Amino acid sequence: MIGRFVQSPSVIALRALTPPPLRRGGTPPGIGAPSNPPLAKLGEVSAKLTEGAWALLVALALLATPALAVLPDEQLPDPVLEARARSISAEIRCVVCQNQSIDDSDAPLARDLRLIVRERLKAGDSDDAVKSYLTDRYGSFVLLKPPFQWDTALLWLGPAVVVLLGSLGIATLLRRRRVAETVPLSAAEEAALDALVERKSP
Repeated sequence: MIGRFVQSPSVIALRALTPPPLRRGGTPPGIGAPSNPPLAKLGEVSAKLTEGAWALLVALALLATPALAVLPDEQLPDPVLEARARSISAEIRCVVCQNQSIDDSDAPLARDLRLIVRERLKAGDSDDAVKSYLTDRYGSFVLLKPPFQWDTALLWLGPAVVVLLGSLGIATLLRRRRVAETVPLSAAEEAALDALVERKSP
């Protein structure tokens, strides 16, 4: 038959209620795609920002952590001797850094002293013998906590002396300011002041 085929209203309604054919893979169109693309993109941006924040925190933590001074090639294979070496090194002063132990300092001299400590321990020296070996060559100053002796008195009394001298200096300065504020007028100054008062009086 030639001509336009007219569909009945019932057929049109039936086709409207029939779901569309499945796509390849069995998923109807529109299912599986994000219902709100802007929100999905916002979630991706938030996830990237979170990853960046964590990376920044890790980097800051690594920068705040001091570098290990003791290198792997310095460590002794015997864990007991290595523990003793670390304990002794924590009590020996780096004569270059002065306020650091050789266990914490990465100065070349500190490395040499750490190697000496380990060599003496491998030779069978006791902990006290290793410290004596170092103090005989570098003096008691090489110990972070040296014994109170005539040659180490400055190390023990130095901070107290500095505080005492500073306190005396501040007290002297305050006293001089106080005296300067209460200096009496001379006779000429008193006469000039009296003349000024009489001149202004009616």
